[in-house]
Amino acid sequence: MTRAVRVHETGGPEVLRLEEIDLGDPGPGEALVRHTAIGVNFIDTYFRSGLYPAPAMPFVPGAEAAGIVEAVGHGVTTVAPGDRVAYVVTLGAYSDARLIAADRLVRLPDDIADRDAAAMVLKGMTVRFLLRATYPVRPETVMLVHAAAGGVGLLMGQWARHLGVGTIIGTVGGPEKAALAAANGYTHVIDYRSEDFVARVKDITGGRGVDVAYDSVGKDTFPGSLDCLRPRGLWVSFGNASGPVPPFQISLLSQKGSLYATRPTIFAYIATRADLEQTAQDLFDVVRSGAVTVTARQELPLADVAEAHRALEGRRTSGATVLIP
Repeated sequence: MTRAVRVHETGGPEVLRLEEIDLGDPGPGEALVRHTAIGVNFIDTYFRSGLYPAPAMPFVPGAEAAGIVEAVGHGVTTVAPGDRVAYVVTLGAYSDARLIAADRLVRLPDDIADRDAAAMVLKGMTVRFLLRATYPVRPETVMLVHAAAGGVGLLMGQWARHLGVGTIIGTVGGPEKAALAAANGYTHVIDYRSEDFVARVKDITGGRGVDVAYDSVGKDTFPGSLDCLRPRGLWVSFGNASGPVPPFQISLLSQKGSLYATRPTIFAYIATRADLEQTAQDLFDVVRSGAVTVTARQELPLADVAEAHRALEGRRTSGATVLIP
């Protein structure tokens, strides 16, 4: 038996229930992983609330974790018992231990701590595909990042700076978060609580607008993000922290300057084993080089998962949050 947080019906944080479940032994192609740290992400709240439909009820939320392989099933060659590993999947991380497809696991370097890994694997891989695949940034790129003091946002600023981007604009809510973003690579920080972010972006860019707007906020920053773009700029909508973007006519993109729009997901960028390994390696390399630093800024026991969700959805967190089994 092991503990797992399960959702029997969608709703608020109160639907998260810590229960005893029976795991069994790993089957062919599977590994049994004992978790040491579990990441908390907005995608977890989307499944809990029902914004994203879960494949079945009840389900265990959670998309990233780090731990130790305790056993493997027949045919597994990618990992072995005793390996320190981390992973990004859709569901199942909120537990003391779990069974998982072994080919979704990546080995952790000795110099990356488990808690740091749980704080960065999903977020860091997300930053990697956003900056290097969805819109490959260059030194001359002018970019905008909403939620710049969040888990993804802090990594975005550091990694973009490492890639030599000259103009990195971030939006935050409050002076403390503004200071944090400024210390993590952003060349300009806008406090949306006291400033009109569209007007400030236009002022910073001399009226030109940005090449790319990375938007994980959703409803509250739409259509403002589009108004920040230069003609033929790209809007990258990759989250719904304030709620989903409302339906809109595609002609809006032409009206605002022949804009491009995309709604990427990490799972399309790590679908193959080769892509997963390359993405993980790029992340580990940039962290081990010291160009990007990752620490969990909030840490709670697994039993306090509901409070972790309340804090995340209430925008009371900065950086990453992890749960400790």
